[in-house]
Amino acid sequence: MDDLLAAAERRVRDRPWSIHEEYALVGAEPVRGSADPEALVFGTADDRARARLLAVLVEVLPEADVERETERLYRQGDDAERRGVLRALPVLPASSVRLGVALVADGLRSNDPRLVAAAMGPFSAAHLGQAAWRQGVLKCLFLGIPLMAVADLARRTDAELLRMVRDLAEERCAAGREIGPDLRALLDVAVLPASGPSRGEDDSR
Repeated sequence: MDDLLAAAERRVRDRPWSIHEEYALVGAEPVRGSADPEALVFGTADDRARARLLAVLVEVLPEADVERETERLYRQGDDAERRGVLRALPVLPASSVRLGVALVADGLRSNDPRLVAAAMGPFSAAHLGQAAWRQGVLKCLFLGIPLMAVADLARRTDAELLRMVRDLAEERCAAGREIGPDLRALLDVAVLPASGPSRGEDDSR
């Protein structure tokens, strides 16, 4: 796999537009199969390979071209390729943050747990507005995605998220549904006063 990936990186470096062919990699083995068999937390080997290919594209193309090709990879890709783009968003230049936020929002509209989990990674922790981020956490709870998949959960958890979590727990209790361990753990969280200015409700830097 490493030799094949290194060859693919060379081809993308020589012919950047070939990334659309190289991105359609085969196989989707979880990075940590026994601990994360559905690849919701740590992703797949292909996710990491696609991130390396996108990093090469960032090296060799102007920022505007990187943004255009990244959006094409996502919009024209299958679920696995879209997941690869979402997990690779941190490698994009700062000028592509707005695009990254739009792609995350699209991923969070999906009911595919792998797409939603990928959308709640480090890029969202750094750039997604607080209201949208809270909804992403709730989506993970609804879909049964382990909250280990949510980057910087402890740092970004606030009183409003905990209120929403309590409401969700009450609804589940009233319906006779199970309260999972992640939901139960959030119910026990106490939020400390923030040490700096809070992120705006609609801020998506």
